[in-house]
Amino acid sequence: MWPARAKDNQEYSGGMKMKLGAYTACLHDKTLDEALGILANMGLTSVELNAGGFIPSPHCPVDSLLANETSRRNFLAQIADHGIELTALNDNGNPLHPDPEVRAKHSRDVTNAIELANKLGVRNVITMSGNPGGHAGCSTPNWVVEPWDSAYTEILDYQWNTVAIPFWKQTNAIAVNAGVKVAIEMHPHNIVYNPATMVRLIEETGATNVGAEMDPSHLFWQGIDPIKAIEFLGDRVFFAAAKDIRINEDYCQINGVLDGRFRVLGPDEPKVPLGGRYVCNAWPTNPSWQFVAVGRGHDVAYWGRFLKALEAANREIHCNIEHEDFELGQLEGLESAAQTLHEAAALD
Repeated sequence: MWPARAKDNQEYSGGMKMKLGAYTACLHDKTLDEALGILANMGLTSVELNAGGFIPSPHCPVDSLLANETSRRNFLAQIADHGIELTALNDNGNPLHPDPEVRAKHSRDVTNAIELANKLGVRNVITMSGNPGGHAGCSTPNWVVEPWDSAYTEILDYQWNTVAIPFWKQTNAIAVNAGVKVAIEMHPHNIVYNPATMVRLIEETGATNVGAEMDPSHLFWQGIDPIKAIEFLGDRVFFAAAKDIRINEDYCQINGVLDGRFRVLGPDEPKVPLGGRYVCNAWPTNPSWQFVAVGRGHDVAYWGRFLKALEAANREIHCNIEHEDFELGQLEGLESAAQTLHEAAALD
């Protein structure tokens, strides 16, 4: 079923230079060696490790790695021993959060991830653009969906000019000095959520080392074709995620893609922290759309075109699976996604 183990088959991918791998957030219950072994046995040659932001980083001890060169050498050797390359550090959070407790941690995590990437020789840090409050003194994030009312353009002016542009100018300078590329996931509930806002951030900050992480999942449900988005952004795409969605037509045709039927969890239900006092809410029982393993929303042929478009935009790009399909088990979802990507990469 699988190609040869990663360490024995670095060229598997139909001749593509691109490495295919996975983000290990779905394997945080495993040790790093266990997680790497799983990926290697699936023929994957790239790994992305969490280094801060919303979730813990059990596979990447940031503080100790920043502090000790020997620890860094041993860490990289441990990964290389599985025939895998560390291609990115992930630091998805909200570095522009108006709650100072969240903002302080998430913004510091971005800087630390860039510094650690430099020390490890890793070229990419993945993060989100962040989402500020609606005005000075606002205590919660405010995502403007459709600014037809001038009240909303006033919010956007504050968010961009007062908060986002100064932060991302400074972050770009840090990344330039470190020789690291910062790839932003275009994610709703952030000021950068589509190609137009990605270009705006790059142009208004004059960024050279801030660009896009092409995660197609959140583009799909917005009605965006990720391949056309890649062609539009070109070499401003620095990295890629392999993550699929399925539109559930029966519910989407009634509620649309802006399906707000999320449920607040009860006091005894397990929760995923998002920083400070904030946690994830529960998905609707019958959502308009949902994350699925690569290939369960779009077929192998589509993913083949997606990989080819990535390589045409950036010959140095790599692509890592992000598994969040709640209908499939931990390893089942990874296996399904890996098989789809391998088949897609082998297409002519």
